[in-house]
Amino acid sequence: MNPKAFIGKENEKLIARAIEEAENQTSGEIRVHIESRCREEVLDRAAWLFKKLDMDQTKDRNGVLIYLSVNDRKFAILGDSGINNVVPEGFWDEIKEMMISYFTKGEFATGLIYGIGKAGEQLKQYFPWQTDDVNELSDEISYGK
Repeated sequence: MNPKAFIGKENEKLIARAIEEAENQTSGEIRVHIESRCREEVLDRAAWLFKKLDMDQTKDRNGVLIYLSVNDRKFAILGDSGINNVVPEGFWDEIKEMMISYFTKGEFATGLIYGIGKAGEQLKQYFPWQTDDVNELSDEISYGK
């Protein structure tokens, strides 16, 4: 399935808005990448995309990628080294489990919006929004093939 068609125009706007709202709580940067196939280990693919999307170039190394492969039913949440150096083990586990509960019901946009919101809430503890904060990465969904 085409990843853009899978999400749809209206949900695409809602997800971008959720990213913007989450980033209003934190200096962290959140991106969503959706593609149809993931022919390798999901974390390897997410790590490769993280670099390709320049998410490892943020000032505080506090980027978060939510990756979803629709046809292979794979997804991952990947944080940059600035996040991983300060958060406790299993930081993303609760968010991932709740997102999976939405995904298994076919509520993909709702699951993504939930995950984005929770990521923003969690990140603000470690990376609060600053008055001089700059949006370093696009809030739009990126798509693969």
